[in-house]
Amino acid sequence: MGQTTSLIIPQLIVGLGNPEPKYDRTRHNIGFEFVDRLASDWGVSLQENKKFRGYWAEARRNGKKLGLLKPTTYMNRSGQSLRAVIDWYKIPPESVLVVYDDMDLPLGRLRLRLTGSAGGHNGIKSIISHLGTKDFPRLRIGIGKARVQGDRQTISHVLGKFAPNEQPVLKKVLTLSEDALSMSLKEGVEKAMSLYNGRSVES
Repeated sequence: MGQTTSLIIPQLIVGLGNPEPKYDRTRHNIGFEFVDRLASDWGVSLQENKKFRGYWAEARRNGKKLGLLKPTTYMNRSGQSLRAVIDWYKIPPESVLVVYDDMDLPLGRLRLRLTGSAGGHNGIKSIISHLGTKDFPRLRIGIGKARVQGDRQTISHVLGKFAPNEQPVLKKVLTLSEDALSMSLKEGVEKAMSLYNGRSVES
């Protein structure tokens, strides 16, 4: 008999972003946008929680309690907020799903992983450092690369808003991401990986 691995089912969904209004709906804040959308679709309200250093809500899905978190610590200190929540609720890192932007994926693509390096993403660097492990699931949503390469162009691309012609694709990929999350909550992250990592949405 082969070994059976236990299903990895998220108990906490963390969307990464920067808290000021000027960053609202920028590419780098796609994690915030995803969590806002979940809260709206699930009929819960994110409230500022000083203890968690973020916006927080609890929801029930499939008969289980689930946390939603948007850290207000700025991207490069996201781990402080996440650590406060998992210490309070005693959630293991493998039950935390972190949602964030990925320049290496084109807009319209998503990728689920159970572990991995930070890949240059400051929010993930902070989380790995505060959790002391890189073994936590993540959902990366593609934002595409800057048309012109260079540090300044990359920063303005990441901190820029999606163009009007990108909005339909953005909407569809957020829906696809929500479907992937629903599958993760029902049948585990690995099952969702096998079904959603190859998919792509078009405009």
